[in-house]
Amino acid sequence: MSEKHYRNCNLCEAICGIEITHEGGKILSITGDKLDPFSRGHICPKAVALKDIYEDPNRLKTPVMRTENGWREIGWEEAFDETAARILDIQGRFGRDAVAVYQGNPTVHNLGTMLNSRELLKAVKTKNNYSATSVDQLPHHFASWAMFGHPFLIPVPDIDRTKFFLILGANPLASNGSLMTSPDIINRLEAIRKSGGKIVLIDPRKTETTRVTDEHFFIKPAADAFLLLAIVRTLFAENLVDLGRLADFTDGVEMLRMVSSEFTPEMAEEITGISAEAIRRLTREFAGAESAVCYGRVGLSTQKFGGLCQWLINAINILTGNFDRAGGPMFTAPAFDLLQASKGGDIHDRWQSRVRKLSEFMGELPVAALAEEMLTEGEGQIKAFITSCGNPVLSTPNGGQLDKALEKLDFMVSIDFYVNETTRHASIILPPATNLESSHYDLIFNTFAVRNTTKYSEPLFAKGEGARYDWEIFQELVHRLEGKDGRFAPEKPEVKLELALAFGKYGLTLEKLKENPHGIDLGELQPCLPERLLTADNRINLAPEILVKDLDRLKRDAERIGDKEFPFSLIGRRHLRDCNSWMHSSGILMKGKNRCTLLINSTDAEAFSFTDGQTVRVVSRVGAVELPLEVTENIARGVVSIPHGYGHGRSGVKLGVALDHVGVSINDLTDETVLDELTGNAAFSSVRVRVEV
Repeated sequence: MSEKHYRNCNLCEAICGIEITHEGGKILSITGDKLDPFSRGHICPKAVALKDIYEDPNRLKTPVMRTENGWREIGWEEAFDETAARILDIQGRFGRDAVAVYQGNPTVHNLGTMLNSRELLKAVKTKNNYSATSVDQLPHHFASWAMFGHPFLIPVPDIDRTKFFLILGANPLASNGSLMTSPDIINRLEAIRKSGGKIVLIDPRKTETTRVTDEHFFIKPAADAFLLLAIVRTLFAENLVDLGRLADFTDGVEMLRMVSSEFTPEMAEEITGISAEAIRRLTREFAGAESAVCYGRVGLSTQKFGGLCQWLINAINILTGNFDRAGGPMFTAPAFDLLQASKGGDIHDRWQSRVRKLSEFMGELPVAALAEEMLTEGEGQIKAFITSCGNPVLSTPNGGQLDKALEKLDFMVSIDFYVNETTRHASIILPPATNLESSHYDLIFNTFAVRNTTKYSEPLFAKGEGARYDWEIFQELVHRLEGKDGRFAPEKPEVKLELALAFGKYGLTLEKLKENPHGIDLGELQPCLPERLLTADNRINLAPEILVKDLDRLKRDAERIGDKEFPFSLIGRRHLRDCNSWMHSSGILMKGKNRCTLLINSTDAEAFSFTDGQTVRVVSRVGAVELPLEVTENIARGVVSIPHGYGHGRSGVKLGVALDHVGVSINDLTDETVLDELTGNAAFSSVRVRVEV
């Protein structure tokens, strides 16, 4: 007889509740959990891929070692012994920093990895620590640290109560929200309009989200900071600034007034392509709304001025008094509070990368520096590499360079259950149990949720015979790297989870969560400032010196001239059925027509005599790719777009889908030398390219 299993889908940020019907160890169906109070029965197509992952014949289930004759299965003891011995030997000969660590995006989707990967970093004691953070949301963390005192004090749009939603460089209908955990996003956005509210989207492309917006404005890629500064300037110039209760604990208002004064709407019009009249009107509408929230995501973070953009978005929300109030940007009160025993402080520029002297932030170096640290010979060169659930060859800038760098390493170990474009270079791969074999609790996404919520997911299936959980792998490696003898009993993640819940705001227990398999609604977001601030003086810093100084770099960039060799600006995009670079072995997600195309404006296509569907060659400073052309009116002139996360099928990689669906990697074009100099985040938006037949 079939049974029902309830859990969160942990393939993307939406953490939708799902109902899995199963019988005899087989999954019969995966549907939305209608009793989940947060997702309300909604799921996207990705959820059904949990079945594909669990049943994938290409998924690794035992450790493997790379040999001259291909991959050889080995036992766990041999794998752990060899890994620890090689890492310790290399560090003994070349120093601790000769070993680098990279953690991919799925880290934050796995409870065991989240609670144990930091212990591995402590055991390795390397300054060469990298993650997907610096190709994604690093500017958010940087702005929050500078303004509010902690990198995880990131405000979340209270979209369920807002009347004016201004979106820049984000596509929530494809992402299901991002740093804004919001399942059932389409109904949440439509509810804004049904209540008499307004949604405005500013993006170089008419994305899927335009389906639910009232207005869309094309903007030139990487020009957002000029637009945001013009809005700030207009707020001051037209006496629209009203901090309300925030004025009692906010510093830097007059400094922001002064430094924004020269960034007029007319200046912004020339640089952004949005008229001065429209900028002033939007500013007035935003300031006059009953409640409003300005939100910017990947398109803003992954550009040369990502840090400035996230600072200015926070500033606009504060200057209009919308910050920390219903319908504006607010902070969650999660049951497992990541800030519970945390302090702010100095977490920036404590060390730099060896070659380019790029600054550390939150204990990490920018991943744009990773390949050169492997390829550049001399003292401190990276000789060994540890990866955890990541595929940086496809997800970091100039992936082709990193691909070559990995070939030269003395040793590499990957904690992953796939041989992908990165792990194919590993000496040893240690595969953890899959999502459905593991328990789960969303540490990160409950922190960024648009409503306070909590849920614990028990395993559906027992892990395979001889398999190891991710937390068992991490703890075993730490045990051996620290030179401890004998066997030990790994600590289940539930031990730390239970402790954090007990000391949290709601005093919950794990047993209470188990009694509520659909999840528990903990209520709407509530004002919490200034109490939750972690700055030294418990005040908002509206004009941090480190951000104000970066305006000089922005001014210099305003004087840039066109690029005749590379006339187009390349931007990325995502699809609802894609999940970065790690779900392309799912037949159900990859079926249908090829989604990896180059979008180009119809007028540009006509000017260059391009036709829809033809294969074109896209060239940048670092490389070239060939892919089909898709002519459309839904992208601005002078801009082209390739989806990120594609490019699978390199030698040695097995996929469960036809190779003609794997597309090309946009990161064979992106430039590792172009980044946000302030934060170190990769600048994927506005890569200069040319298109040729």
